[in-house]
Amino acid sequence: MEPILIFKALSNEKRLMILEWLKDPERHFVRQQHLSENDHFDGGVCVGSIRDKAELVQSVISSYLNMMQNAGLLESKRIGKWTYYRRNEKVIKEFSEYIQRDL
Repeated sequence: MEPILIFKALSNEKRLMILEWLKDPERHFVRQQHLSENDHFDGGVCVGSIRDKAELVQSVISSYLNMMQNAGLLESKRIGKWTYYRRNEKVIKEFSEYIQRDL
């Protein structure tokens, strides 16, 4: 975990909102049509659904999701022609502990 990358990723309102939405994807997104129980990626949300909710163009949302994944906040899985993202709860917990312990 690199705290500076996480702070940078969270310094943008839309990226912060995406992380908040992905905390409870059933509440914030419609059922993911191309993701079945056999895909084993619980909580995953398709890039298109995130893009639509964030009201951003594809290139911007891809950049945002990539930045958040590089910071460790998100994990992704490609299923067919779709890519799904979900929160990386392990890294988020480590970051929370870092803030409580060191800041």
